[in-house]
Amino acid sequence: MMPSTLFLGQQLYYLPVCESTNSEAQQLLIKNEATEGCTIITHEQTNGRGQRGNIWQAQPGQNITLSVILSPTFLAVRQQFNLNMAVSLAVLDLLQEQGLQQAQVKWPNDLYFEDKKLGGILIENTINSHSLQHSIVGIGLNVNQRFFSYPTATSMANVCGMPLDLEKVTMRLLELLEKRYLQLRNGHTARLKYEYLQALYRYQEVHAFRVNDKEVQGQLVGVGEDGKLAVEIAQELHYFAFKEIEYVI
Repeated sequence: MMPSTLFLGQQLYYLPVCESTNSEAQQLLIKNEATEGCTIITHEQTNGRGQRGNIWQAQPGQNITLSVILSPTFLAVRQQFNLNMAVSLAVLDLLQEQGLQQAQVKWPNDLYFEDKKLGGILIENTINSHSLQHSIVGIGLNVNQRFFSYPTATSMANVCGMPLDLEKVTMRLLELLEKRYLQLRNGHTARLKYEYLQALYRYQEVHAFRVNDKEVQGQLVGVGEDGKLAVEIAQELHYFAFKEIEYVI
C-alpha cells in the first residue's frame, strides 16, 4: 500500500527491525540516497529515541514508528518551531479523523488524550547559517497496543475500544503530514499557529508546573515565535525553552 501523496512516502523503506528510524534516515542523508519525503517505517524499533533523551518503547507490530525526511529550506533557523507545529497538527488531524476528538498537543510536540500520552514527535534539524537544510521527523504513535508499563500512556485502540488497520492508519498519517507541510511551505504560518494554540494541552488554564525543581502555579498563555512556552506566573510573563519547565500531571 502506498499513500495518495505528491512526494511524501513515495520513496518508502520498510524495515522489519531497526534500532531507530531517525538513525536510519540520517544514514540515507549521509549517503545522499534520500529524496524529500523519503519515509522509513519499522515493525520493531529496538532503540527508539524520545524527547529529553528518553527511550521510546513500543510493542512490535502494534504501533506507528516511522521517520520522514524533509527539506524545509524555506524556514529560517529562528522559524524552526513552525515545523513542529505543522507536524503536531498532522498527527492531531489523524487522531480526530479516527474519532479521538478530545486529543490535544502537549508542548512542544506530544499527543495526549485527556491526561495520557498517545504519541510523540522527535524532529532533528540540520541547519546552515541562515535556514534549515534537512529535517528528520520521527513519529511514534500508539495505535493497537493495549497495555503499557507506564500508567500515563494509552493508545488509539484503548480509546476507541477496537483495533485499527495499522497500515491504513499509517498511510493516512503520511497524507495528512504532506497536507500540513504544504500548508507550511505556502506560508500559512499564522493559521498553523492559531490551530496549534487551540489544540494546546492546558492552554489558558491554571495548572502546576515544575521550574528549577520547584512546583509553581501558572497559566499557559501561548508560544513565542522561537517556540518557547509562555506561562504567566504570579502575574509575570515568563518564556521557557525546552527542558526549562515541566508539566505536573
